Amino acid sequence: MINKKWIGYKLRPSVLPIERTRLQFFAKAIGETNPIYTDVAAAHDAGYADLPAPLTFLFAAELDSGASDKLLADLQIPLAKLLHGEQSFIYHRPACVGDTITVQSEITDIYDKKNGALEFVVKKSRATNQRNELVAEINLTLVCRH
Repeated sequence: MINKKWIGYKLRPSVLPIERTRLQFFAKAIGETNPIYTDVAAAHDAGYADLPAPLTFLFAAELDSGASDKLLADLQIPLAKLLHGEQSFIYHRPACVGDTITVQSEITDIYDKKNGALEFVVKKSRATNQRNELVAEINLTLVCRH
């Protein structure tokens, strides 16, 4: 069983610089065809300061920093038992090329179902830019199956 002592645990902050080439590659990788994600002129025409980050891009911050791997190790959740349960984003402003995003996450709940056969870890994150403005709130539920 995942110890409920982890409720309230804050992961170390993860910093993600928003770089043009990486955004363009990400957009291509996910099949995004809207030119605002790959063409600076189209982004400017749409009112953005530069290329905006595609909607799920901010999820990369904790993957890049290793914070997600450390969390799984701390909670003793083996990858073979891990399922992605749910994820949602609430956006407050765009993240664009040139921004530096910091993601701070906290475990807000741990519970089980089916007499412990499934354990759930709920993580809430806040993504802020270099001006400390809230860019997005990211909610994630991980599932460990036994």
